[in-house]
Amino acid sequence: MTRRTCLGLALTATLCAALPLPALAQDKFPTKPITLIVPFPAGGSTDRHLRAIAEDASKHLGQNVIVENRPGAGGTLGPANMAKSAKPDGYTVSLFPLGMLRMPYMMKTDWDPIKDFTYIVGLSGYTFGFTVRSDSPFKTFNDYIDAARAKPNTIDYGSTGVGSSPHLLMEEIAINAKVKLNHVPFKGNADLQQALLGGHIMAQSDATGWDQFVDSGKMRLLVTFGEKRTKRWPEVPTAEELGYGVVSSSPYGLAGPKGMDPKVVQILHDAFKQALFSPRSMEVMQQLNQEPAYRNSKDYQEWAQATYAKDKQLIEHLGLMAK
Repeated sequence: MTRRTCLGLALTATLCAALPLPALAQDKFPTKPITLIVPFPAGGSTDRHLRAIAEDASKHLGQNVIVENRPGAGGTLGPANMAKSAKPDGYTVSLFPLGMLRMPYMMKTDWDPIKDFTYIVGLSGYTFGFTVRSDSPFKTFNDYIDAARAKPNTIDYGSTGVGSSPHLLMEEIAINAKVKLNHVPFKGNADLQQALLGGHIMAQSDATGWDQFVDSGKMRLLVTFGEKRTKRWPEVPTAEELGYGVVSSSPYGLAGPKGMDPKVVQILHDAFKQALFSPRSMEVMQQLNQEPAYRNSKDYQEWAQATYAKDKQLIEHLGLMAK
């Protein structure tokens, strides 16, 4: 081997050693398991759907997607903590509930729902409903509202937290119906279901984590909040047709910390998009009476920006703006 060849090999080795490791790692992303934060307790409707998606996304990514339940603050605690502490390397992502675009109006937060997140993919939206125990004296939703009108602030209901969509839609109902309800917040669906079944609250406003209890006869579904009646419970009226003027579906998707590499975002987007339309995900959504609400990364971010601006008016209308 000549001296010139040796010098050339040495120079090549030096240049390779100088290459930034993150760039090399990103070319092979992912090289280790990915954490998916679900900011609600295990067993609820959101958890059921995200676990199905995580299982299928793992196959496309070649690495396990591990679901971590981090409930609190109406579903905003998990993603907010991720934005503040996780590295933007794609190995920690979170469900991004609609409450993230509303909470900053209702209280002071140390995170910004637009600037502090990288939007990855829009997934689906909820079917919200209002249920009571099967032995409840409230046979219809109008019965419940009439009771609240007769006894202000004594007729209660539970939701998945202050500022969550199930909470805000009931606040809007209360304003439109001119009644005062007693709101009881919970960390998530599973805790809420057990409180209602145990008789600790009179009713609940929530996504379709109650489906199994309605179908088994343990709960009675009084009203749903979509644009039209559900296919699964077609006999149940909507709040809109009862004259309460409220329609809500609360779209959700996935986001990571700000500053993620676009190539990594694209890899995650592609895997979770395929997982969204997988047979298992579609089966779970059918059980929950949900539909895919897919948005690519750019469209999802634009939707979030528009919704954040628009929902300021809703929070003002409900009298919940932070002072």
